[in-house]
Amino acid sequence: MHHFLRDYPKITAFICGLSAVAALPPYFMLPVLIPAFSILLLLINAASEKKQAFAIGYWFGFGFFALGFSWIGNALLIDAETFGWLYPLAFLGSGAFFGLFPGLAAWLTFQLPGFTARFFAFPAIWVLSEWLRSFILSGFPWNLIGSALAFHPAFIQFAAIAGTYGLSLLLIHWAQLAAWPLHTGTKCSLTAALIAFITLSAATAGFGFARLHSYPDSSAPSEYKIRIVQPAIPQRLKWNQSMLEDNFRRYLELSRSPGLEKINMVIWGETASPFPLELDEQHRHLLQTAVPPHGYLMTGTLRYLPDSITGRYLPRNSMLTLDSAGNIAAVYDKSHLVPFGEYIPLRSYLPASLRPVTNTISDFQPGNGPQTLKLKDFPSLGTAICYEIIFPSRVIDRTDRPEILVNLTNDGWYGDSAGPRQHLTAARLRAVEEGITVVRAANSGISAVFSPLGKTLGRLELNVSGILDTALPIRRTVPAFYGQNGNLVPLGLCLLILIATHFFACNKLK
Repeated sequence: MHHFLRDYPKITAFICGLSAVAALPPYFMLPVLIPAFSILLLLINAASEKKQAFAIGYWFGFGFFALGFSWIGNALLIDAETFGWLYPLAFLGSGAFFGLFPGLAAWLTFQLPGFTARFFAFPAIWVLSEWLRSFILSGFPWNLIGSALAFHPAFIQFAAIAGTYGLSLLLIHWAQLAAWPLHTGTKCSLTAALIAFITLSAATAGFGFARLHSYPDSSAPSEYKIRIVQPAIPQRLKWNQSMLEDNFRRYLELSRSPGLEKINMVIWGETASPFPLELDEQHRHLLQTAVPPHGYLMTGTLRYLPDSITGRYLPRNSMLTLDSAGNIAAVYDKSHLVPFGEYIPLRSYLPASLRPVTNTISDFQPGNGPQTLKLKDFPSLGTAICYEIIFPSRVIDRTDRPEILVNLTNDGWYGDSAGPRQHLTAARLRAVEEGITVVRAANSGISAVFSPLGKTLGRLELNVSGILDTALPIRRTVPAFYGQNGNLVPLGLCLLILIATHFFACNKLK
């Protein structure tokens, strides 16, 4: 085994990256991270030069992201005749591009002198690479390592202090502990690693369970009751012209289910209305029949507004809220658009061979960022549409914090895969980070309501058609240090670790 690691470091790193995916939602096979990250660190430490260290990190990342993002290819199979040929490119492209970030982390780690410095610095460098991934080319901070702790709400409570990046920092330190005795080969180092392993595990669990019991009213039901409508319309039928009226009628029927008079807000998912309700008075009038007598109905829809430069009417992926009188009470436009889904970066520079594909993708216009909406007789709320929810510290207006964050999404593109479940985990983590109640309405599932501690208050499973009536908690917000300070917390921790590591490494060399 030792010779295989030495002679085939890239293959070994690739296998480690593949295996690490099993720790992510929805599998949560946490122990696989121990050999994956311990071996990765040993491989980086044994590299002969910077280029080899980068290659080791790159191939680890290639395996991790190619397999971890493989569900993305399911979207291409909705119209397999047109886009099916892109499936292998999506699989390989995910690994090829996102593998650069672990490659960079490995390259930077190798610059440090000696195993000890690399051991303490690597988790911080990895987390910085995750943060970098959150904004390069508009960002895609999916499958952060810290999300592997979301198998139980107690183990993600540290996110209230340092966010999901802080969970990643904690978890990689924990996972790589085995590298220390494997490197030194001494009983003393094995004992120290075991003590550190048990201490980290116990401290994380202890803090989490203590915090869960600190706010009992964060799960207790209040007088505010919401109804999430999940029709589970297959994606291939969602935009079928002959099915638009039937789909809309299905939403209305579910919304009018018995008990509507006790509901304060009915919530539909992303683009649930295929009709531009601001312009289409007929369908807006029909929608009014599904609004609670003394409440509101929130739905995803498309809005068309003139472009400031060309004057052409361009679409926006939006949320619209109606009151019982049929008036538009609130509007939100999605601001963080999906590249290659809602717009094409550098479209005019792409080769002519790809234009038939890119021309099927609209140029959606972005909104103005997170905002807090104030409705009469209802708690203040923010809105995140689809993958906006995956961005730590960028989901609410920090100058006017809401009590509830509503995430409207679809997820019908990805079938019965890890994708919708990982998206659900991201919403749960935002609840803990911000200390806020999160409501997730998905056209095909998984719809859920999370307390500000990340406890599940209600849930509708994937591809289940129905409604979810859930009371919002009495305490809809709890204090969260990360929610107040954002990424300054985990980034500050990482910088402190790197400064301390550099200081002690330099003193040792002297």
